[in-house]
Amino acid sequence: MRAAGGGGGAGRKEVTALWMWLLLIATACGFVFLLLNLPDHRSSSGPGGEQTGGAHLSAKDKLQIGDVTKLNVLPDEIEGQADEIAAEEDERISRSPPSTKEKIWLMQDQLIMARAYLQFASSHGSAHLIRELKMRMKEIERAISHSSGASRLSGSVLQKMKAMELALSKAQRAYPHCSHMSSKLRAMIYNSEELVRAHQSESSFLEQVAVRTLPKGHHCLAMRLTSEYFSLDPKERQFPKRFSVLMDDFHHYAIFSDNVLASAVVINSTIAASKDPKRIVFHIVTDSLSFPAMTMWFLTNPPSPATIHIKSLDELKWLPADFSSRFKQKGIRDPRYTSALNHLRFYLPEVFPSLSKVLLLDHDVVVQKDLSRLWELDMKGKVNGALETCSSGKGYHQLDDLVNFSDPSIINKFDAKACTFAFGMNIFDLKEWRSKGLSATYDKWFQAGKRRRLWKAGSLPVGQLVFYNQTVPLDHRWHVLGLGRNSNTRRDEIESAAVIHYSGNLKPWLEISIPKYRDYWNRYLNYDNTYLQQCNIHR
Repeated sequence: MRAAGGGGGAGRKEVTALWMWLLLIATACGFVFLLLNLPDHRSSSGPGGEQTGGAHLSAKDKLQIGDVTKLNVLPDEIEGQADEIAAEEDERISRSPPSTKEKIWLMQDQLIMARAYLQFASSHGSAHLIRELKMRMKEIERAISHSSGASRLSGSVLQKMKAMELALSKAQRAYPHCSHMSSKLRAMIYNSEELVRAHQSESSFLEQVAVRTLPKGHHCLAMRLTSEYFSLDPKERQFPKRFSVLMDDFHHYAIFSDNVLASAVVINSTIAASKDPKRIVFHIVTDSLSFPAMTMWFLTNPPSPATIHIKSLDELKWLPADFSSRFKQKGIRDPRYTSALNHLRFYLPEVFPSLSKVLLLDHDVVVQKDLSRLWELDMKGKVNGALETCSSGKGYHQLDDLVNFSDPSIINKFDAKACTFAFGMNIFDLKEWRSKGLSATYDKWFQAGKRRRLWKAGSLPVGQLVFYNQTVPLDHRWHVLGLGRNSNTRRDEIESAAVIHYSGNLKPWLEISIPKYRDYWNRYLNYDNTYLQQCNIHR
């Protein structure tokens, strides 16, 4: 993954460097012409009275030279010089008298032109001229180094400037056609852009592999837990029933996941933030393959004092027979888009027939504040309480970002500019859901989407249609998005949020996650746990 990312970065740097060389070639041609066509009597006296071979610069010329010398940073980077060294050199130059600074700037411009000529020197060109340019470049580099911050330039430095000027004059006669160099450069840029595209494609593919691949330690954990689950007596596989898991005066949290540690973090963080964890009931629904490991983890790590109930998709007999496979699409490999567990959210009233409200949490969230107030939220007769994303600066903003408004069945029923909402933390009024028949609405749109392409992949786009005009917006402090893709989320924004959401590919349990956000997730796992130690799972 890193190699891929590095390849893409190197390709982009190469393209940037090539564009800069194109600009430098044009600059070189202009400066050589200027230097060669100045009158012979041009001279300027330094502070010590020395006559120089350099041009007398007007204020306009000084400004142009100053602008061009800024471009010298990129060649310095290409040469491998550190930014700190360049900054120190600029500071030393700035302390020099004006006339000395002008000559140093002129020497820097001479270096730019010499490098440009060397970059495009023909393999069967003049070996003597190439050697001379390289030698003059070294002399000028040493002269700049020794002259930065000096009050006046020595005679030897002025002689080196004159020698470089003569070498550049020879180079212009040897390579007079800058347009030919530009053509060659354009071909190089095209090849580099093709290389960048190839690197980007490879990087994207490897990122998807990293996202879809279970880390080795997590695979080990699932195998150990599954093995121990089946070694238990059937009676030992049951959770203690402290309360009825369907009592409606409790706060019910639903988590649909096949990831053991991600689910553990959601549950641990929710309990830690709760003011009254005894009133919490967690409902985990997972697939049949993950069910033994998920159950064994919470049997050995019970979320006391809360109550937990775990189900397998296979226990939901009312689901369509093809439910687990119906979401697979040609060309779509991302499990976020093809997972049956992601689409189970549209059957919440059927999953929990005796409940009136449920809070649905994605398994890539961390709860940081007590969420009990959400059960007191005035839903205003609507079904879904969620964060709107049109003003958050993250994710999708309006409905036409997700849905195909060229289809008549869409354009006649929805507003393209309607604000979108986020999944991840949603409070659902199941009574209103049932009365409005939204599960049937989902089935209708899902079948329509199978016949023609109506939206982007995943459950989020169809969710926008199902809950259209049925969503109550939550304050942005309830739910902060983007920790799995956006490295610019402010620390104060994260720490003031009730729920932080690692939406995106860079999940906190993956090596490719954003390092500065990992600790918010890691703090809710006990890495001294025997299973984690045995499977070499560490922070």
